[in-house]
Amino acid sequence: MDGEDLVQDALFEAYRKLDQFDDSRPLEPWLFRIAHNRCIDFLRRRRARDVAEVNAAVPDSVPAAVPVCIGIRPAIERLVLMLPPKERASVLLKEVFDYSLEEIAELIGSSVGGVKAALNRGRKKLAIALDPPRISRIKNSEEIRVLQLYVERFNRRDWDGLRELISADAQLRVADAFAGPLVDSPYFSNYERWSIPWKLALGEVDGETVVIVLQRDVDTWTPYAAVRVNVTTQGIDRIVDYAHCPWVIPIATSVVMAKPL
Repeated sequence: MDGEDLVQDALFEAYRKLDQFDDSRPLEPWLFRIAHNRCIDFLRRRRARDVAEVNAAVPDSVPAAVPVCIGIRPAIERLVLMLPPKERASVLLKEVFDYSLEEIAELIGSSVGGVKAALNRGRKKLAIALDPPRISRIKNSEEIRVLQLYVERFNRRDWDGLRELISADAQLRVADAFAGPLVDSPYFSNYERWSIPWKLALGEVDGETVVIVLQRDVDTWTPYAAVRVNVTTQGIDRIVDYAHCPWVIPIATSVVMAKPL
């Protein structure tokens, strides 16, 4: 997670807490306090991870953050997948927080003209994505078996074994980072280079079966990101990874880990 991730995290926490905001008071100090607390929490977690031991059991369930309104999560997901960071920040600050173009330009380090262009591009992309295709939330027994193999081989860093599960023309989408054929991406090697302890587990996020990336946090493993893995009769044909958007998991209404076999 870098500074940009922390800004996005703080924005979405503020979005969730809008009903708690006293509109008779200035907005900026309230936003600053949320961002400041996020930064402090991040630094504490990073220090804790640096000294943590690696071995621990995966928890059976994880309490979710404050639930969000129905319909918010799909909209946020479209923001993640459709818009690069500058366009996403511009749309959020303008449409959600009603900042002026000048204020947005100062916050994201751009010009007023750059903000206008980013807003136009972002709005057009979101308009195209108003009716995204529905994704099957229920996996059959064969799909679950393949996902369990995927998790086991990924955790062993058995990249050749993983490729046996994946179709030759599989597509990869790493939100904010990559979109294209999996074979052309450094996907596996990027995970292998992560300096912090991690592992994958099968679970459910808001009732949908997904692969969950867990990171070591003091004395337990904590859900960090979700990965959609689409399984067909020809193997895995699509992977959508949200590891670059760690604020997606906190806005879920439920995160449940599958019990180890």
